[in-house]
Amino acid sequence: MRRRKPSIYKSPEELRAMVRPGLLTEAALTAVREALRPGVTTGELDAIAERTIRDGGGIPNFQLVPGYRHTLCVSVNDEIVHGIPGDRVLQPGDIVSVDAGAEVDGWNGDSAFTTVLPGGDAPLAAARQTLSDTTERALWHGIAALAHARSLNEVGAVVEDAVDETGAWGIVEDFTGHGIGRSMHEEPPVFNYRVRGAGPAVKPGLVVAIEPMITAGTIDSSTDDDDWTIRTLDGSDAAHWEHSVAVHADGIWVLTATDGGASGLVPLGVTPVPIT
Repeated sequence: MRRRKPSIYKSPEELRAMVRPGLLTEAALTAVREALRPGVTTGELDAIAERTIRDGGGIPNFQLVPGYRHTLCVSVNDEIVHGIPGDRVLQPGDIVSVDAGAEVDGWNGDSAFTTVLPGGDAPLAAARQTLSDTTERALWHGIAALAHARSLNEVGAVVEDAVDETGAWGIVEDFTGHGIGRSMHEEPPVFNYRVRGAGPAVKPGLVVAIEPMITAGTIDSSTDDDDWTIRTLDGSDAAHWEHSVAVHADGIWVLTATDGGASGLVPLGVTPVPIT
């Protein structure tokens, strides 16, 4: 007898269970934001995030990935994703992407943000800020698209258009968003660019992590000797923004934002609706 493939759609009860890990993920990232400054080490940020998640009754879900023992991924300058926290001291003007996730009662949250540290070379910092703003803008356009899309791959087309509207940027193709639930990474993939095919239907119960990764140059990348850190092949800067988003019977809700994403969505004509 063939086993049925697990559904990518969650029940209303399961959606409610995903609220808490989403909020705890946001709390960890908020604590990291408050500590981010030139002179802090990426390892110190990792300790802050772990303490926040464990004090909140959760487990850092990145530590559940085989071979990875940290709470965060902290990617700096030309690092796209999966930068390992350690003794690196952050410098004025660095562009820093921070990715975190929490598991609570077997359910997962996943989110990321990018910031540019004050100081350093002013023109370089300004260019890095534009890169981060472009990536964040693309994220919110993708989330807003989920509110009215019929199929999931419509999101990628909207993300691509949002990126292209602001300049010549690179949209990383080797890494995509993903479904999220009992595991941090589940089906289906969430592309950040146009692909053939419609993808799964967008309907109540779909929960996905949308996460554009944008570069100032090439989309080609290499992996460091640590087998984790991914960086641009040409040394250009990168930015990474991510939120976990649920589709339910009454609308959409950004699980990794206290306001459900209202601050980013209302200007785009979408009002998020809480999961009840």
